Amino acid sequence: MLFNSFHFLLFFPIVVLLYFLIPKSLKNLWLLAASCYFYISWNAKYMLLLFFSTAVTYASGLLLAYFSAKNSRKWKKIIVGISFFLNLSLLFWFKYFDFIIVNINRILSGLHMRLLNPAFDILLPVGISFYIFQALSYTMDVYREETKVERNFMKYALFVSFFPQLVAGPIERSKNLLCQLGENHSFEFERVREGLLLMLWGYFLKLAVADRIAVVVDTVYGDYAAYGGGYLVVASVLFAFQIYGDFAGYSTIAAGAAQVMGFHLMENFDCPYFSQSVSEFWRRWHISLSTWFRDYLYIPLGGNRKGTLRKQFNILVVFLMSGLWHGAQWSFVVWGGLNGVFQIAGDCLKPVRDKLNRIFCLDRDTLGHKAAKVFVTFLLVDFTWVFFRADQLKDAFLIIKSILSVHNPWIFFDNSLYDLGLSRREFQVMLFSTGILLVSDFLKYRGIRIRKVIVQQELWCRWLCYISAVMFVLLFGVWGSAYNESSFIYFQF
Repeated sequence: MLFNSFHFLLFFPIVVLLYFLIPKSLKNLWLLAASCYFYISWNAKYMLLLFFSTAVTYASGLLLAYFSAKNSRKWKKIIVGISFFLNLSLLFWFKYFDFIIVNINRILSGLHMRLLNPAFDILLPVGISFYIFQALSYTMDVYREETKVERNFMKYALFVSFFPQLVAGPIERSKNLLCQLGENHSFEFERVREGLLLMLWGYFLKLAVADRIAVVVDTVYGDYAAYGGGYLVVASVLFAFQIYGDFAGYSTIAAGAAQVMGFHLMENFDCPYFSQSVSEFWRRWHISLSTWFRDYLYIPLGGNRKGTLRKQFNILVVFLMSGLWHGAQWSFVVWGGLNGVFQIAGDCLKPVRDKLNRIFCLDRDTLGHKAAKVFVTFLLVDFTWVFFRADQLKDAFLIIKSILSVHNPWIFFDNSLYDLGLSRREFQVMLFSTGILLVSDFLKYRGIRIRKVIVQQELWCRWLCYISAVMFVLLFGVWGSAYNESSFIYFQF
């Protein structure tokens, strides 16, 4: 069930209405039933995997509490190990098994040996990477005694399967979401209004920004041999905003839907393209995953506590694993590795930058200096997006080669860009929508939130803004032929 489907637009109001009408004792049960239906609508078989991960981590929490009372650190480590092994084995089987077989066959083929023939055609269950990581964070938090064990299975199951953020995040922590499941949420107009405005902004990001940009990006990347040089530059820059609009759109709709019912999810994006370094970018992009790897991989590896070389090694490992988390494909691994290398290079070159600033008497607080850093950071991040978007690693290298070797600047002046799937008017709408996104993020970066400004206006002005925003999404959103709603990019992870 996609957020941008008629199915969800019917499902969500019914869930919310009954949630506020039924007694407190039934609210969690109702949300659990709704979450199960939401997930089953993808494929009923997937529910068994979700139940398995939920049951394993729930049981591990109870056992950790038991052995914690007995002061048995050894058994606590064993329980954590078993929980991680079972959950990651599930993830490995469905997400990485075929990737391993393909790469083993490449090696065997090079050695002229008999190839392996896997007997299974494995379909990746939607959201498996997200809910497994969320469930494992609970195991670790209980182990570290940062959160109390949850003994109510239904409540814990709802934490893992809460439908707004189930299939594409944000990856919530038990310290935030689980404790909210015990609260009584009644209808509050201002909170519901804020949640609906968040959802509206998320729909704008998805339908008016991401899905319209996707037309151009898919056209160019789908036949990159025919669209070289400047076409690929345009498509690569646009893809940066496509994936931002698509993924931030989902996270924003999820946060808005949760807020309507009284739940507060963590912020997953915070003006990432105004970052002044790659490391800052990753503090602002997919925050729930970045902090997950920080808390449960980077810090356990030693973080920055064991010297510079170990810190750099830890950063590289984290980003290689982040790349692999995104997909069983070498292009994702390279994408993650490059982001890690850029961060390491940034740390290593800091003394050089400091010296050059002193020599040339540069003021780091000037607008020009900050803008230059934002521009360079965007170029570095956008370069890595080529590997993320390309179908295969070899395609990414061919695309980069074409960008560097094919020179066709005239396409920016002879209307060639209007032959990439969008008419002149649609292309201009796309640029206008992307501009709205950038202006909104810039204001947010400066501490001004447009939603708060709107709700402080007089009644007529507020409703004029609401109606205008809804009409813009309805008129200029990409709805597809016969309303074929498009999936979200991160569903494949």
